[in-house]
Amino acid sequence: MSERLNIFGGAPSYYFVIQSECEKGPAAARRLTIIRAQHLGMCFGVRDAIDLALTRNGAPPLTILGELAHNETVLAGLRARGLRMEDRVEAVATPAVMISAHGASDKTLHALQDRGLRVLEGTCPLVHYAHRAVKALVRENYHPVIIGRREHVEVRGLTEDLAEFDVILTEDEARQLAERPRFGVAAQTTQPIERVRHLVGVMRRRFPRSEIRFIDTVCQPTKQRQEAAVAVARQADVVIVIGGANSNNTRELVAACSRHCARVHHVQTAAELCEEWFAGAESVGLTAGTSTPDWVVDAVEEWLHRISRRGLAAMEPP
Repeated sequence: MSERLNIFGGAPSYYFVIQSECEKGPAAARRLTIIRAQHLGMCFGVRDAIDLALTRNGAPPLTILGELAHNETVLAGLRARGLRMEDRVEAVATPAVMISAHGASDKTLHALQDRGLRVLEGTCPLVHYAHRAVKALVRENYHPVIIGRREHVEVRGLTEDLAEFDVILTEDEARQLAERPRFGVAAQTTQPIERVRHLVGVMRRRFPRSEIRFIDTVCQPTKQRQEAAVAVARQADVVIVIGGANSNNTRELVAACSRHCARVHHVQTAAELCEEWFAGAESVGLTAGTSTPDWVVDAVEEWLHRISRRGLAAMEPP
């Protein structure tokens, strides 16, 4: 089976082969019902950043600071088009550099400008909103607390300019915060809003004498995909979540679906699908993270339709 590499729409520039080792197996008459999430796949912030990178690359050559999106399929397509990626400011060797959709701190931006580089801004507007929210909290003398993954590039961008801050992701971390008169809370844009609200509640119970101001910076595409994924997981016997291995929002979709469905599988492409996963299943749910291209989702769905048309392997579920 051949599928086109189509990152952001328009004509593809090359092809590659998807072939799953798990496609072969004895046929049965049973068919799968495929339930596609209402909201899934690449969000506008990632799509716009990819479009900007491809449009501006060439003259002068362009380096992307960090990973433009946490999806290896997307990154491979960008590299094939001649785009370079570097994790460190010092490693940039082109006249122009682009900030990824995850954003960057003012400290990083100034370091790039000090080197005389032309800086293209690919930060998602919703990440910009999170930066403005954190800065507003600091200006108003709230101690900033970010709910997110400390090592994530977006969280580093939100915190690198701050003199002091805390990053939390669990109840224990929330309870271990030092008491302060005023806490200002914001979140990594791809965190589940239920987790964020729960941790804000933990802080309020832990520090009843403190003023706690929460600004909701979880982006709408994340909320939509989380809600749609849960709706699918409640209906399906098996759920397939498509997205990069290092994608935080994809991992969160896996976690959300796993609370409602016992058989959840995370894949990056259709090549990773195995027919045995669907033994005994009558329905399969389909969702995808915010860096997953449409063509990858379509390829997974076509794989499912194909095995359903010819009949699933007749075996007992694991």
